[in-house]
Parts: sequence; C-alpha cells; structure tokens
Amino acid sequence: MPDTEQPDRDPLEQDFARAVRALTAPGPGPAGTLGRLSPECALELFEAQLASRMLDVAARLLRARGAGYYTIGSAGHEGNAGVAAALRLTDPALLHYRSGAFYLARAAQAGRDGVTDVLLGLVGAADEPIAGGRHKVFGHRDLNVIPQTSTIASHLPRAVGVAFALDRARRLGLRAPWPEDAVVVCSFGDASVNHSTAAGALNTAAYCAYQGLPLPLLLVCEDNGLGISVRTPPGWITAARSGDAVIPYFRAAGEDVAAVHDAALAAAAVVRERRAPAFLHLPVVRLGGHAGSDVESAYRSPADLAADAARDPLTATARLLVAGGVLTPAQVLDRYEACRDRVLAQAGRLAGARRLATAAEIMAPLAPRRPAVVAARVTARARPADGPVTLAQAINQTLARELAARPGMLVFGEDVARKGGVYGVTRGLLREFGAGRVFDSVLDEQSILGLALGAGLAGLLPVPEIQYLAYLHNAADQLRGEAATLSYFSRAQYRNPMVVRVAGLAYQKGFGGHFHNDNSVAALRDIPGLVIACPARPDDAAAMLATCLAAADADGTVSVFLEPIALYHERDLLAAGDDGWLARLPAEIPHCPVGSARCHGDGRDLTIVTFGNGLRMSLRAAGRLAADGIGCRVLDLRWLAPLPAEDLLREASATGRVLVADETRRTGGVAEGVISALADAGFTGRVRRVASEDSFIPLGDAAAAVLLSEAAIEAAAWEIVH
Repeated sequence: MPDTEQPDRDPLEQDFARAVRALTAPGPGPAGTLGRLSPECALELFEAQLASRMLDVAARLLRARGAGYYTIGSAGHEGNAGVAAALRLTDPALLHYRSGAFYLARAAQAGRDGVTDVLLGLVGAADEPIAGGRHKVFGHRDLNVIPQTSTIASHLPRAVGVAFALDRARRLGLRAPWPEDAVVVCSFGDASVNHSTAAGALNTAAYCAYQGLPLPLLLVCEDNGLGISVRTPPGWITAARSGDAVIPYFRAAGEDVAAVHDAALAAAAVVRERRAPAFLHLPVVRLGGHAGSDVESAYRSPADLAADAARDPLTATARLLVAGGVLTPAQVLDRYEACRDRVLAQAGRLAGARRLATAAEIMAPLAPRRPAVVAARVTARARPADGPVTLAQAINQTLARELAARPGMLVFGEDVARKGGVYGVTRGLLREFGAGRVFDSVLDEQSILGLALGAGLAGLLPVPEIQYLAYLHNAADQLRGEAATLSYFSRAQYRNPMVVRVAGLAYQKGFGGHFHNDNSVAALRDIPGLVIACPARPDDAAAMLATCLAAADADGTVSVFLEPIALYHERDLLAAGDDGWLARLPAEIPHCPVGSARCHGDGRDLTIVTFGNGLRMSLRAAGRLAADGIGCRVLDLRWLAPLPAEDLLREASATGRVLVADETRRTGGVAEGVISALADAGFTGRVRRVASEDSFIPLGDAAAAVLLSEAAIEAAAWEIVH
C-alpha cells in the first residue's frame, strides 16, 4: 500500500488516506449498499470521482506554476457521477461548474478521455474541444453536454427552453438533435435557487407542467450549504422545494454515490415517462473553498470544516466498495495513487499547450457573417396586397410569410397570440398557424428568452417578443451571458439562433415613464456579436426581418429587431393625408445585408445620419432646409450593431459635413458610436450631433422638452452649414 500520507499532500488528501486505512472489510456496517449499482459500474464511478478530485489537485499545481487559470473545483460534489450513470448519453446536460465527476462519468460512457478535455480547459489550450481556450467549461458536442460559463442560475431558463422545445419539435413533425424520449438535466447550486432567474425558471417549469405541456426536465440541486461565504439556512432547499404540488421532489445524500444513482434513476424515470419536470436535491459538501483565492478559515469554523471533511464522497464510495467486498483498502489507495500519477503527468504534458494569441482567432466563432449564404436563405414572398402598408402591417405580413416558409419558426411572448400584441402587430397569426407555433407566454422576460434559447438549440427558429424595450432590461443577461456567448464558448458547435422582436423607442403621445416610452439601447450595443436592427420604414422592416431570420437560420445569428412604436401605424410623412410613410412590399422580399445603411436624397451640403423615429423627423427637416437652399442627404443607419461603417463614411465624405440626429440619450447613445466610427475611419469634415437628454421620459407634452425634435435637427443643420 503506497504511503499517501505525505507532507507534500494537502490536508484533504491526507484525510482520505487516513480514512481508507481505517476501513475494515468486508461487511456492510454503516456504509450502506451499492443499491442498484453493479460492482462494475460502481468502480467506473469511483474512477470518475477520483479523476475529478485529481483535476482539482492539478488545477492548484498548474496555477501555482503560472500554467493554469481556473481553480473552482468539484471536491465534495463528486456524488454527481451517480446522476450521470442514471441518465443516457443522449440526454442533453447543462451542468453546474462543480459537476466535474458527472462530466467524467459521461465521457467514460462514450469511451472518451474526459480528463484531457478538462485539463486542456484548465491551461486555456486552443485545442480544448469545446471552448478552445476561451474559458474553462464542461461541454462536448459528442457527449451532449451543452457548455455553461457562469452558472449562477442563468442557465436555468435555457434548460427549461430545451425541455419545452424537445416535445414541441416532435409535435411540429421536426427532428430535434436528441431522441424524442430524452430527458434534459440541469444542475446548479443551492445559492442559485435564491436567484430571481432560478425562481422564474422553476415557476415556468411548474406553469407548463400544471397545464399539461410536456417539459422533460430533471433539475438537480447540488446543495453544499454555501454561496461563496454566505450560508444557506439548513433545511432551506427542502422547505422551499419539497412541498411543490406540481414538481415532484427527490432527495439523496450527495456523498453516497449509490443513493444518488438510485434517486436519480427514480427521478429520471418520472421525467422520461410523464414528460414532466422533477427536482432532485443532493445535500453535498464543499471541500477546499469556493475558488483558489478563497480562504475558508476566514468565515468557517474548524468544526464546520471537520464536519464536511467527514462527509467526503470519495471516502464514502471507498467505504461502499470495501464493505461490499469489491476492493480492499489497499486496492483503493492503489487506484488513488495510479489516478493521481496519471492525471498529474498528463497535466504536466499539457501545461505548455498552445493558447489563443490573436484577436481574430479569439473572435472567430463569435458572430460569423456569410452574407451570400444569408441572401440565398431569404425565403419571404409577398402575398397579394390591397395597397401600401404601414410599418406594423409590413412586420405582420413578413411574419406570416416566414411562418409559412419555415415550419420550425415559433412566434411567442406576452399577448402575442389571442390579442395579437398590444399594438396588433401579430394579429391573425394564431388563427392561421395554430397554437403550436404562435402562443402566449408567462409574464417573465427571462423565461421568454430562455424558451427561445432552448428552442434554438433544439433546431427551431424562435421569434420571441419583448413587449417594451425597457422590459428587456429585466432579462438582459439572457442575451449577454447566454445567447451571445454560446457560439463563442463552444467554437460555434452550439448555436442559439433567434430574432427577438422588441417594441420600443419614444414619441408615444401621452405615454411616459421609463417602461413604455424608453429610448435607451446602450445595454444592447455593447454585447459582442449581437445584431441590432432598427427599421423605420415598412419596406425596410420587411427586408430586414427576412434577413434577420435568414441569418439566424444560416449563421445562428442572435438579433434584436427593435420596432419604433410611434411609427407602427404612421401613414404620413410631410403633411396629413400624403401617405408618405406607407410602402408597397415587393413580390420578393430582398436581402438587406446586416450592417448596410439606406440613403434618402443626394444633397451636397449636409449628411444627416439617423435611424428609427429620427428618420421621419430628419426627412421632414430636410424638406424645409431644401426650401431654404440647403441640400441634405439623410442616411438611415437601419442597423445599430454592427454599424454600417462603410456606408457612413461614403455618405459623410460626399458632403464633408455630418449631423447625427440621435433619438437615444447623449450618454451612451448611438451617436457616440457613429462619431467614433467616423474618427476611426479618418473623416476630417465637420461633425455635430443632436440627441435626447439624459432623462427618463415624462408624461404628455413635457416629453418634448427632453426628446430630439425636428426643430433641434433643423437648427443644428443651419449652424453646421453656415
């Protein structure tokens, strides 16, 4: 028996060696039994648990040598290997960052070397198979493990969405990437349960189950009693979840891998057979602190730490194996040493692996753009129309045409189905395409976007609606931390295509406040890879929406389609009754390349750069300026991200004078990006901006005092020209 109790070993390793040496065999004693685990399977899970523990050791050693970065370990949570054994390789998994043993157990099921996968992530290697060195995550396409980056509840809405979409795809006659009877498993910590994102996801899961909507989701709470240093009150998870009348509750001691396996089998059977969610509670321990820089002794007593050490799942599994006559204590320690040598040797070999070095390499999977492919997938065809249409009608007709052409497309959100949206934009779609494809959602923006994230992963094309722009801020992380990162952190192996329709911007007569009349897009414009479309005219709206859907289909693009509410039903441009804001839709909707502007007019004196409501105001101002001898061209940006930099520079250079008419706020507004783009391109002409004030929008006529106006545009134009 090797002498594992060596001075260079950390206390956790030494405690394990002492505990194993004290075991007697055979005899069940207090160890329990292997339950439904075969001895062979129990040994395989023990190997996964040992390897997971050694990866934690390797992480600390690599970090000490300056060769590694990530040190949030799985020590104490290794019982989750039993969950992996209870599920199928084809069951999609969204894992907590302490689910290392689960990942290794699943890799073993597929005959894959999961240890090397994780080590490559620890050292930030460019050849790491899921994120390519961009972050250390558990994920692999072949293992159906969907990578999650910072799983503090933010992945739960997506997990609900994947489970929802599995059966919705089958109902629509489409094939999802996973079998029809698959179970979605999502693991998370006890502190995450208190997060509003988790509360919303759990509520949405229960809401669906209560109505009998299929939602095969196994929720696994790995409860170590701590959120970094904040204690979860003992018994809180049981009290909060065990009495749920809709989602059944299962529990097992998390250090007992056999008990975990059997409880997971029972819970998964309920989920798989009933196509309904279940909650599996695994009280575990956290060994070694939250992360490498965390000193537990600063906030935990020696007695607490000793109590957790006594519940080490590796010791518990060793006790099961010894008591069951599967291994002797000496054989346990032999396996431990062999695993330690193997993992640390591999860590040493990989310590110098090549890392990402250039911005281009790092950003390659972020937001692929293939305009030619996208153009070929623009499918919309016009239906016979009585005449010109409004912005709202153009969007409605385009949604209808696209739903007809794309059988996997879903339109959903609050009020979009029966009511047809607050402004009637989706009116009639439910009647034509049915509740399987056009449906109302819960009043929770995080859950709406989570459903979209899951639907995209399952091969559908989701078009969720956020009712007002300000409501999006309730769920911004679902775009920033989930939608925008998935392709980036999976080397584009996973995509979550979607087009998020958002009614927004200002100029709604009478409305005020920061919810229904909001003019800020700053929180969206800094999200890497996110496309922001902002059509003002009906014909542009049709072309841009068709392009966003084609880009989602072709490239997995995540788009926000920002619809100016005040222009939805506008008909006139210069004078009442002129119908100048209506447009006829062509027989074939054209491709409108992402990041392409549209120029109105060819004046040589001034280029007015604008978008949204600003386009109508600028065109009206330009008409009056023309009567006074000032020739303007008005450039509609159309795309707020990425900005149409080439078109902008060309039209700015044509006059040498630029006025940016920006209806968003001075601070963080679109004009800042426009002026920066001109400066970066070397534009040397005159530039000025007019924008809305840094204010929320009040009720009634008072709104005019803080919003961009035609008068302000016209006055600034005079100043810059003269």
